Amino acid sequence: MLKKFLPNWLTGLLVSIVLFANVILWGTLVLLLGVLKLVLPFKAVSHTLHLAYKGWCNGNRLALWLGCPSIEVNIQGSLNRKGWYLLISNHMSWLDIVVLSAIDALPAPKFFLKDELKYVPFIGTGAWAMGMPFMKRVSKSQLAKNPKLKGLDVERTKRSCRDFRNHPTTIINFVEGTRFTTQKHHRQNSPFTHLLKPKAGGIAFALEVLGEQFDALLNTSIIYQGEGEHICRNLICGRLDAIKVDMQVQAIAAQMIGDYQHDRDFRTSFQQHINDLWLQKDAQLISYHQTQQDNYMATMNEEVETP
Repeated sequence: MLKKFLPNWLTGLLVSIVLFANVILWGTLVLLLGVLKLVLPFKAVSHTLHLAYKGWCNGNRLALWLGCPSIEVNIQGSLNRKGWYLLISNHMSWLDIVVLSAIDALPAPKFFLKDELKYVPFIGTGAWAMGMPFMKRVSKSQLAKNPKLKGLDVERTKRSCRDFRNHPTTIINFVEGTRFTTQKHHRQNSPFTHLLKPKAGGIAFALEVLGEQFDALLNTSIIYQGEGEHICRNLICGRLDAIKVDMQVQAIAAQMIGDYQHDRDFRTSFQQHINDLWLQKDAQLISYHQTQQDNYMATMNEEVETP
């Protein structure tokens, strides 16, 4: 971990170069292989495509190793690299994607992404090539003008999830639908301390399509420590001190699988279940931040008492 030995600006420069080169190199290769897969839909092409994607994940791991002196990943339970998992997580930063993709224990991490990202060179085009679902939020006014938009995300999600049947995959959903900020937290009037309100639809649709194939639910929390509030900026400026990922491997109960779109009772119970998971996650984050605050105050008191 070079951050221990180099000045912040140099560490940040090296990390930025690695991240940029990583996404250009592997993003281009993944796109080309994705186009080739459309023309030649053979297993060998798909396998090579996933190998290229794995190269991108390995590059992300290198960048984090260079830029952050403390990376702690706690997995409570066992994982199989040839398995299928549904991972749900809080969403703190764009860096969350890099962090989760860099966890070597996860089989082929694939993300639910905002529709706007598919136009981003290398990142969006690479995600398209890997068949990741792009979610396009439709407002009530848009739906009133064009009723055909109803259920569009549902079909996109189901189509993408069906494609994931052929290769061990971790489907990753940032349940809040957007990154956490203090402004968004206030605007939502969120009942949680460190989280935004969860959106259950994407998880429910993935479970409806792949429920029996999933080996487990990975209930995940991501926490960062650094000098400033902007997490990505901390990394590229060499000011990111620690990354902590807590992952709980949980069984997927039969009552979590159903027709979310048409069964109102199931939709209500599923939303309540996700809300309960979010309450537990928020309590975990509150405890963690309180411990950090107590440790900081203890350190400050020791410095004051030291003659």
